[in-house]
Amino acid sequence: TDGKGGSENGEDQGENLGRQDEDGEEEREEEGDSGEGSEEEEEENKEEEQDSDFDECVGVIRLSFRLMNVINTHVCMYVSQFTTDAAAALCISVGSFSDPEDLPGLAHFLEHMVFMGSEKYPAENGFDAFLKKHGGSDNASTDCERTIFQFDVQKKYFREALDRWAQFFICPLMIEDAIDREVEAVDSEYQLARPSDSHRKEMLFGSLAKAGHPMGKFCWGNAQTLKHDPKEKQINTYQRLRHFWKRYYSAHYMTLTVQSKETLDTLEQWVKEIFIKVPNNGEPRVDFSHLLQPFDTPAFNKLYKVIPVRKVHALTISWAVPPQGKHYRVKPLHYISWLIGHEGTGSILSLLRKKCWALALFGGNSETGFDQNTTYSIFSISITLTNQGYQNFYQLHMFHIFFFRIYEEIQKIEANEFHYQEQTDPIEFVENICENMQLFPKEDFLTGDLLMFEFDPEVISAALSQLTPGRANLLLLSPENEGQCPLREKWFGTSYNKEDILDEWAQRWSGDFNLNPELHLPAENKFIASDFALKEADCPDTEFPVRIMTNERGCMWYKKDNKFKIPKAQFILLIVTVDLLVLFDIFVNILAHNLAEPAYEADVAQLEYRIVAGEHGLVIRLKGFNHKLPLLLKLIVDHLADFRAEPGVFNMFSEQLKKTYFNILIKPERLGKDVRLLILEHCRWSVVQKYQAVMKGLTVHDLMTFATRLKAELYVEGLVQGNFTSTESREFLQYFIEKLQFQCLSAEVPVLFRVVELPKKHHLCKVKSLNKGDANSEVTVYYQVGAARDVCLLPQMHMEEPCFDFLRTKETLGYQVYPTCRNTSGVLGFSVTVETQATKFSTELVEAKIEEFLVSFGERLSGLSEEAFGTQVTALIKLKECEDAHLGEEVDRNWFEVVTQQYVFKRLNKEIEALKQFSQEELLSWFLQHRNADSRKLSVHVSGFLDPPSSSYGEVRELTFLPASSPLLQDTALITDIRAFTSSLPLHPHHKILS
Repeated sequence: TDGKGGSENGEDQGENLGRQDEDGEEEREEEGDSGEGSEEEEEENKEEEQDSDFDECVGVIRLSFRLMNVINTHVCMYVSQFTTDAAAALCISVGSFSDPEDLPGLAHFLEHMVFMGSEKYPAENGFDAFLKKHGGSDNASTDCERTIFQFDVQKKYFREALDRWAQFFICPLMIEDAIDREVEAVDSEYQLARPSDSHRKEMLFGSLAKAGHPMGKFCWGNAQTLKHDPKEKQINTYQRLRHFWKRYYSAHYMTLTVQSKETLDTLEQWVKEIFIKVPNNGEPRVDFSHLLQPFDTPAFNKLYKVIPVRKVHALTISWAVPPQGKHYRVKPLHYISWLIGHEGTGSILSLLRKKCWALALFGGNSETGFDQNTTYSIFSISITLTNQGYQNFYQLHMFHIFFFRIYEEIQKIEANEFHYQEQTDPIEFVENICENMQLFPKEDFLTGDLLMFEFDPEVISAALSQLTPGRANLLLLSPENEGQCPLREKWFGTSYNKEDILDEWAQRWSGDFNLNPELHLPAENKFIASDFALKEADCPDTEFPVRIMTNERGCMWYKKDNKFKIPKAQFILLIVTVDLLVLFDIFVNILAHNLAEPAYEADVAQLEYRIVAGEHGLVIRLKGFNHKLPLLLKLIVDHLADFRAEPGVFNMFSEQLKKTYFNILIKPERLGKDVRLLILEHCRWSVVQKYQAVMKGLTVHDLMTFATRLKAELYVEGLVQGNFTSTESREFLQYFIEKLQFQCLSAEVPVLFRVVELPKKHHLCKVKSLNKGDANSEVTVYYQVGAARDVCLLPQMHMEEPCFDFLRTKETLGYQVYPTCRNTSGVLGFSVTVETQATKFSTELVEAKIEEFLVSFGERLSGLSEEAFGTQVTALIKLKECEDAHLGEEVDRNWFEVVTQQYVFKRLNKEIEALKQFSQEELLSWFLQHRNADSRKLSVHVSGFLDPPSSSYGEVRELTFLPASSPLLQDTALITDIRAFTSSLPLHPHHKILS
């Protein structure tokens, strides 16, 4: 129920190895912001959608003046024209800054506890159970000065869901018995976060604040601060928790956003009836705005050398400046970040890339509570360094920048994007708006965080004047710092050292110097769209994509958008080829690197592109305003045709790939997935195998030979949807074929792996975690169903809430517990996963508890009422019938059919018809059939370390197989040699789920 506050940027910029997931969805592996950021629907019946009161366009109002006298809560009502989901979000202007000094993490803990039942609805997981039953979801997060709760559900059940949810803020139970159990969930969440470099950096950074300032608080909370220390100090956590709720969960702290396809009058009536009971204690609002300059201390302006968890070289230069929230109409830090983070010709990053010193550069403020609050704002420049860049980091210094000229261009780009923005998921929209209501006046609720309203040189200059070497903090992350870092951060155990910044560096930066002639402001952006006209169709309208061009070298699928009617489009190509080895990953990374500078202007102009190393070929995906999208496509195809790699760049990415693979493998959840798929998918290259290959050494000659062979024989399959004509779409594919001049494939290349048929026996593969400094473990119990019709989602929906209740709430095994429906290259299965800690539970015990749950779930299914079964089936049908909120959802669904070469574009309709005919008896029979003694069961355990050593950089090129340490698994067959195990197993044929 919790998403911890913090930056949402990924952790590993420069490690942009995209891969096709087993479910056919593209997966981002380790993408993000320079190694320094932190780390995922239901409608009414058709006749009910034709609301007589819904004859107008989208309406947005704020009813606070009418409601203030009733419930003292600001409310925003939103009626959506395109989606039939209903959603609500509530923001409370209190967060971890308000934690008592003697109970760190109390605000975060309270956010967990209000989910544990209420006086009106006392069942502990009653709200989650209600949402799962009706196709909904929920979440919550605690930030420094705000806590946000949000949920979505089918429209039909929105009124009841609102009432159940409102009890969090009216009369939560928070019984004492639940406190000790939920503390374990908070502690598990903290343990899962400990190996994250971004969270470690935040805690270290916060520790540099003045004594007594809330920036120095331990906002997460854990078993030590919420359970053991209070007992030792005779603090009653239960009483303090209730007092904190009464003090801060008050109506005058709250803003509420609701969205549904009801009339505004109906929504207003519901909010009045339900939320009038939210208490208002009338106490003065908490305010920290007087606690300015938290980092005006001698400890801040230093160089901190840090040993990261991942293998990464990264330099972060940070400044603490006065709070910038009041300047939201100018957004000075956002403006400065555009120039600092500029990646095109003449940029800082361009120069560093030419020197092979840096892979990525990110400048700015994430606008999370940690980066921007009422006491300060942070401006950071984070650079992912190469090995060579790390050796020369002291030669990096910022440059005098003259950049007031392009403010108008930035305004234009963001105004275009706002004007033609696509519908967002309701739950994301309401979450954003309810927080905006805390930050901006009512006229800017929708735009305050998005638009740059006015240009004010004085405000920008004032912010710039703060960015001096005498005010900078430097964090240098590198494995090379090992042995030089005797200091330890208290909460996350980060090893670091504090040093004075070299005078030479500060003088070089602050003194007068000649501007490097290679540095200059961006040229006028040729990718900014100016033609927003909707094109006339040149072929009959169709409900699904149609093949408009085909030959032995490729084919193109096309669908004109007549639903969303925006001047945007999406274009995707799958380039099928052979011999996809480690060199393919290097090839894709260098291709992306070669494109980074010339294509950066397109990225700035809201034209997005991704180049992904799929398991069976190269995927190129473009989306954005259609006016300039062909220009971007031509740029990418030209670079692909003329691919080249300088020796220095090749060496840079070879070294980076070693780090990328290492950083993937040290995560227990990623290692568990790699082992599972290595067992299941025949001829799959695992990440371990790729790491072994890249460590043997490769040359630039090897790469260029591979690239020539790669481009010699291809098959290209594409999909175009949006505001293009069929004629234009054909021309895209024709240009690709003519530019690359390739031959057709000499033999058909499958786009799916063949999957082994597991024996009718329980097998266990238990391996040691490859991160020696990590106590986190993962257990996945997988049941292979085989080439059957896809009904796995139905038992998964039945399973989600009881799985959460049994394994997390009652057994407190870990923060992350979940069932999953798996489609592994067309072969279906289902699994239950628990992420836990070796310091708390053995993986064998977790496996036993999963088995207990599955036994109880089978009994639950046996006793399921016809009404409960029908409700769940209806919820799943509604989920599948839900209208697409934006063009991307429709494209993703159609692309899955193309990339897997199944072409069942009516799959949703077929699945809905199958669900309508699926009986309760079939569901029970299906589950018991795959849970009997002859079930094809595979357990994968990744076991964490009980006593983490001082150095976490162990060897990851070999798996360490472990025996089962419990008599509970004595009859289980152990897998200690994956290749030997799978070599004798039969293979499923290439399987496509066509009906």
